[in-house]
Amino acid sequence: MIQGLKVALRARHESDVAVLQTELYDDVATRSRADTRPWRPISPGSADSPYAPTPPSEDAACFSVLELASGELAGEAVLWGIDTHNRTAHLGIALRPGLRGRGLGTDVVRVLCQYGFAIRGLHRLQLETLADNTPMIAAARRAGFTLEGTLRRSAWVCGEFADEAVLGLLADEWRP
Repeated sequence: MIQGLKVALRARHESDVAVLQTELYDDVATRSRADTRPWRPISPGSADSPYAPTPPSEDAACFSVLELASGELAGEAVLWGIDTHNRTAHLGIALRPGLRGRGLGTDVVRVLCQYGFAIRGLHRLQLETLADNTPMIAAARRAGFTLEGTLRRSAWVCGEFADEAVLGLLADEWRP
């Protein structure tokens, strides 16, 4: 387990799946804004759930997020597209609706940076989010990320194209 000030990241447990599936995946409007793949219905308990625990992988690290104050499951965090040659990865987070607005997002991003830079030895972390996702952009900027650009009308979201913001952080810019 890796701890920040407000959150801890740990391996996904089977008991996390139903909560994450119901509160993060089955919210079609929110999930459609958070994932580049189209939403499709997945039955409860299905091995196809994006939250199903998987064996460790070289190209992704999936975590469950716990709020330290309550011990409650707060959401998910992931480093994906890990490229060991170029020492880069992408990061993503999703918090349960009832736990948003508590400053957990910034701490999750910071702990993912600690994992990526200090533990995995990466050189660059990047995130892409919809340009109107101000909470994610703010959390990333508070964690030290720089807005590097906008991908105009690059994401198909609920029947229309939307802009995506690209933010990056280099290991030598990171402040643990």
